[in-house]
Amino acid sequence: MKIDKTTPPQPIVVSHVENDNEVMEDSNTGQKSQEEKHKSSQASSQMQLLQLAKHFCLDGSLKPIDKQMPIEDRMERRERLSHLRRQQNMEKVIEKALHYCSNESISDRADPDWFDSFVELAERVSNPTMQELWAKILAGEVNQPGSFSLKALQAFKNLSLHDAKLFGRACSLAVKDSSKKNIRIISGCYQQPGLLNMLDKGREQHVHLSQFGFSYGEVLTLADHHLLFSQETELYPMNKGDELGLKYNGLPLVLSANKSRCIIQFYKFTPVGAELAKLIADKPDEKFFNHLKSSLSYHFFCSS
Repeated sequence: MKIDKTTPPQPIVVSHVENDNEVMEDSNTGQKSQEEKHKSSQASSQMQLLQLAKHFCLDGSLKPIDKQMPIEDRMERRERLSHLRRQQNMEKVIEKALHYCSNESISDRADPDWFDSFVELAERVSNPTMQELWAKILAGEVNQPGSFSLKALQAFKNLSLHDAKLFGRACSLAVKDSSKKNIRIISGCYQQPGLLNMLDKGREQHVHLSQFGFSYGEVLTLADHHLLFSQETELYPMNKGDELGLKYNGLPLVLSANKSRCIIQFYKFTPVGAELAKLIADKPDEKFFNHLKSSLSYHFFCSS
């Protein structure tokens, strides 16, 4: 097989940056224009790396030698801009959080130590969508101290935007019990085997979560972030006539067993996952809700 030899790309020398403001986002919008985003997505990997290096003041050695600042000055400049960036990020989070805070008086006060930890974890977040979620956490804790543990904050910090959207998808498929502490994604149901049902092809029923963008791979991803348990769990066996009251994103769902020894299977949210699920608004998926009821109907009467 013939291998083409190509000349390695020549290093690119970037132009000198005159002032610190060039590497900071516009303080009024905090976002690039749509045209700039489009151009950025079309740039080569080399150009994108150069843009990142410039944005974070790490392009000093790429400039012409006669325009290079001393490395000590470059380090101080990067630290200064890093602090400015973090300050700007936190001010945006605070501004967004105020919209979720109540004007009513509350008896408890937020823990200053919790707030200090919150700042350390949230100040590096510049994505507007993620800032919105951090703002909801802050407002929720101020409105009701104790709502979010430091363990939950640490888990949320490790989420990428993609992971956060995936977690939102999981919440859109989940049901809650009356306490709202137990959050589960129902994956199926079955009747315990016996002499009368061993040959019943419908004895085991499955909820096809993958049809709604949630395969077992997604389960494992959220399990890695300690938001969901990776192993299926089962509820206690329900006898004929036993009822279980649930809520599906604000919609009531009552399951009444029409046979004996019927068991519901599900993936359960971890305590941290249950805390962070408070950030996600109730948005029922009607198609999934109908599919869920249809999948359970072989062993349960499903009513609202």
